[in-house]
Amino acid sequence: MIEVIKSILLDFQESRLKTGVPRNLQVKVVSGKATVCIGVRRGGKSTYMFQIIARLLADGVSRENILYVNFFDDRLHNLKQEGLGLITEAYYSLYPAKKNTEMVYCFFDEIQAVEGWEPFVDRLMRTENCEIYLSGSSARMLSKEIATQMRGRALAWELFPFSFREFLDYKDIDSTSSLSTKKRLTIQNAFNEYWETGGFPEVVGLDQQLRIKIHQEYFHAVLFRDLIERHDVSHPRAVMDLAHRLINNAASQYSVNRLTGYLKSLDHKVPKSAVSDYLEWFEDAYFLFTVRLFDASITRSKNNPKKIYCVDHAMVTSIASGILINSGHLMENLIFMGLRRVSPSIYYYKTERGREVDFIVQLPARSRMLVQSCESIIDPRTRKREVTALSQAMNECGLISGIIVTRNEEEEIEVDGGKIKVMPVWRFLLNLPEP
Repeated sequence: MIEVIKSILLDFQESRLKTGVPRNLQVKVVSGKATVCIGVRRGGKSTYMFQIIARLLADGVSRENILYVNFFDDRLHNLKQEGLGLITEAYYSLYPAKKNTEMVYCFFDEIQAVEGWEPFVDRLMRTENCEIYLSGSSARMLSKEIATQMRGRALAWELFPFSFREFLDYKDIDSTSSLSTKKRLTIQNAFNEYWETGGFPEVVGLDQQLRIKIHQEYFHAVLFRDLIERHDVSHPRAVMDLAHRLINNAASQYSVNRLTGYLKSLDHKVPKSAVSDYLEWFEDAYFLFTVRLFDASITRSKNNPKKIYCVDHAMVTSIASGILINSGHLMENLIFMGLRRVSPSIYYYKTERGREVDFIVQLPARSRMLVQSCESIIDPRTRKREVTALSQAMNECGLISGIIVTRNEEEEIEVDGGKIKVMPVWRFLLNLPEP
């Protein structure tokens, strides 16, 4: 095995880095801590690690001082936790003079593929002169595993598929300076393309048929590798049917009881507890996200119906049957992901009079944002419904502003105690703060 690992290390030394489009995520390296990048499969984590490597090389770090291993490499399929030490053994046998004398930059891509990786990384950080970067497609790398096994020796950062701003970067469209009429039209046209393609880097620029095929391959890879194989699921067909049900109901409410009943109607003998596990695993894989009711009582928040969103709105159109999904749901899903890049603390809000606001978000600066998604408020009844719900929520939350995101409309509405900004979705996405 050590000769195989040497071959892998040398292959990387001779490879050409594919750095792609620079991402807006700015990780901050902290001495004594591993830098962890997590996110959905095929969301750009490996490319982002290559971007970090390229910056190190540009700063004068020797290529030989960079150790890179992708644990999805088939040649490492049989590598177990106890064999991880062979990686450093292979590296220092290639470069013995660097042992304890030079800083080595270790990049371990998709390391969660090896069970029990945490003690290896922990030991490496304590005993070697190294800086460590990890990537993985499991949210558990954020909390439980790192906290218990690595004794606080890691700092995690989330990476999602392209935001709209990153999509504009890919298209080489400047969105930072003031917007002339021509530039605004250019950005609006680009948004129409983003609406169709979504943010997965590999599908941008592809035709619809190929994009759908790749999205569906991603979908099956997430289900089989991140759920069924990782958790040794005994009812894989039930997981598939549940995933399709949730995708078909993106941006809609669900309850575990109703989902369990649905699976039973398909003759799946799956208990309610298993359905709850599946939902948790979908979120763990950064594929589907649950949004709870905003309530001071955690019990009430958990017991009320929840809403479900997908990591990419265009992936929904590639997978869903199309019966229950409409453009309003897709826009709400797109807005959710824009917010999720900024904060994980997102809820839906119900006023004391029973009116619903799609999102209340806890921003990093501890301020709150109320956001309502509505394709158009031209119809007077729709306008009254959306403005009334948002105005009531603003009063109850002590906020003087709220936002209604539409497809194309833009205005400012005075309400009792504050203002509601109505803005097109493309502008809303560009106005969101950087993660």
